[in-house]
Amino acid sequence: MREIAWWSVYEIGQRLTDKFDDVPADEIGRRLPCVFIAGDACHTHSPKAGQGMNVSMQDGFNLGWKLALVLRGRCAPHLLHTYSAERHAIAKELIDFDREWAALMASSKGFDAAETQRYFVQHGRYTAGTATRYQPSLLTGAATHQHLAKGLTIGMRFHSAPVIRLCDAKPLHLGHIVKADGRFRIFAFAGAADDGTGASAIRSLCDFLAEAQESPVRRCTPAGENIDAVIDVRAIFQQAHRDLAIEKMPPFLLPRKGRYGLRDYEKIFCSDLKSGQDIFALRGIDRAQGCLVIVRPDQFVAHVLPLDAHAALAAYFDEFMVRAEQAAAAAAE
Repeated sequence: MREIAWWSVYEIGQRLTDKFDDVPADEIGRRLPCVFIAGDACHTHSPKAGQGMNVSMQDGFNLGWKLALVLRGRCAPHLLHTYSAERHAIAKELIDFDREWAALMASSKGFDAAETQRYFVQHGRYTAGTATRYQPSLLTGAATHQHLAKGLTIGMRFHSAPVIRLCDAKPLHLGHIVKADGRFRIFAFAGAADDGTGASAIRSLCDFLAEAQESPVRRCTPAGENIDAVIDVRAIFQQAHRDLAIEKMPPFLLPRKGRYGLRDYEKIFCSDLKSGQDIFALRGIDRAQGCLVIVRPDQFVAHVLPLDAHAALAAYFDEFMVRAEQAAAAAAE
């Protein structure tokens, strides 16, 4: 290079705003947020780990599905407080990570390739965007029953695994069937002896969700809409697909939907035993008891509960969901 036309020193600015909305901390219980900020308006840092756009898009998606549910009358407005609470904590982690990373890269002791590689590998999941973990809150349950699904950590992204769809024996990834459509999911992992018939835990759960007055599905689904319009329930069994009879499954898992009342056969799955990728083993699901795994619309695990914890399941959704009749009355006004 014959001539350097211009040069400058890049100064790293690591900044984090106090809140991601317009409600001061001491007024959260008295008013709702009306203004939100995201991305560089909330957090600035060096570009070294490539996290500026990644974390900003996560901010936007976190806020987007919550706004959509509130505006559609399906969730109470106080749900919007969780945006700033959740994303501010993640941004703080980002700034701390970036400070360490920038210091490592600019060390006066010289560039240490081995140390840099060690640090990058250590934080690989963070820089890939899969290490985000939300703390217990309105949306994220306590880890009381985490032992029932050790590989599906509450507050972290739902970790997919292979399954076999019962209706047609098609291999699928459980996480890939979940669309970003604003619905909550309940994955019911059956115990070892549970085949969905008789007085099994899966049958009892389905009866509760379909018939009980306390059922969050009944309470939150607007009249005239499909039974899974708000909360989508799927069941995963430990048996091979040839050992289960789909015609004997609870009707709740075979709902009739749409204008013509066609039956939905895609709610029931089995372990992929042939490939050796058993979801129960891969994700540490308690084989004896099974469990319920509630997944948020952004595919983060919201809660893990026993299959028979019907009251706790209803209580979780009661904290922020709007009952269908209340939403209809509000819309009429």
